Amino acid sequence: MPRYYVACTLGLEAVLATELRALGAAEVELRRGACTFAGEPAVAYRACLWLRSAIRVQEELARGRVADRDDLYALAGTVDWSRSITHLQTLAIDGSVRDSFANDTRYPVLVVKDAICDQFRAATGKRPDVARERPDLPLKLVLQGQEAILYRELGGEPLHKRGYRELQHKSPLNEATAAGLLLLTDWDRRSPVCDPMCGSATFLVEAAWLATDRAPGLGRSFAFERWRDADLDAWRAIYDEAEARAAAAADRLPRLCGNDRHPGAIAIAQQAIAAAGLGGKVQLTQGCARDYAPPFPPALVVCNPPYGERLQAEPQALADSWRALGHFLHERCAGASAYVLCGNPELTRHLGLRASQKFPVRNGPIECRWLRYEIAN
Repeated sequence: MPRYYVACTLGLEAVLATELRALGAAEVELRRGACTFAGEPAVAYRACLWLRSAIRVQEELARGRVADRDDLYALAGTVDWSRSITHLQTLAIDGSVRDSFANDTRYPVLVVKDAICDQFRAATGKRPDVARERPDLPLKLVLQGQEAILYRELGGEPLHKRGYRELQHKSPLNEATAAGLLLLTDWDRRSPVCDPMCGSATFLVEAAWLATDRAPGLGRSFAFERWRDADLDAWRAIYDEAEARAAAAADRLPRLCGNDRHPGAIAIAQQAIAAAGLGGKVQLTQGCARDYAPPFPPALVVCNPPYGERLQAEPQALADSWRALGHFLHERCAGASAYVLCGNPELTRHLGLRASQKFPVRNGPIECRWLRYEIAN
């Protein structure tokens, strides 16, 4: 069976592995910031459509020992590239190089491109073009030491790009990271959810899609759909099933609400909610978290408050934000479970709460903790 490499946010590997096994993936193994698995193409199609915590799904095409340019050229030549595309289509190659014969990515990427184009020229007299934007065949070369691996990228655009968030708040939370963090909670997907510092409402949208069984890949296209060896009949059946599941579960939407002190963030959140097909179904207000009164008692509170690394806020302003959040949790969330993402442990003391669980996770370049708090009645 083909083998695949699936990238995710650091700290969400176990969540991703659980998702993959639920989709029928075999031989799932955890890596740093990723999982690998084996499966027929239909499993990989489902992975692109259904994985919530994944960023990329890549199929391994070739792996081998390379000591120089000739070895890499020969390895690339072992792949029958006409399986994927014709000479009339386009390709692009991204590279990752460490401790190899090459000093940077440009040279080995050029070697692989030459090998592919030479193979097409020998067979057809013509070669595919390289396209930076939306290539038909996005490829990834990983060159570490004397081992090279060639992958083809099934998604094209990263999987966290769901299509509902064109505009972003100053400190956006990656959609796949938000979904993975939700999957780390004990939420039953029915109880009310609140985000008192919602930013662009990523948590709320991902919670809504999770509760209503909506595949995060619905409504977008994938690179594999343009490949010659794609089983489009199988793909259509998988996609149709996902549409039917979303329609059947549309009435399962729990009560969702959010708040943010910045009017601009609320405007972006409203646009994202509408683009996600949730217009009028999520209650948003604008104001300080200290003064926020949710329209219903929340069972789950999720929050990505500012911690200074991205917004470069003043220390006093940061402390005030966390004190406001602590006040909200104490006064408005009796009996709830609260999960707070924090990239600065000095700020958590302002909540006046003790975390019952701590999950290490990366938010972009920032080392964070996903902290669980049980709010007393």
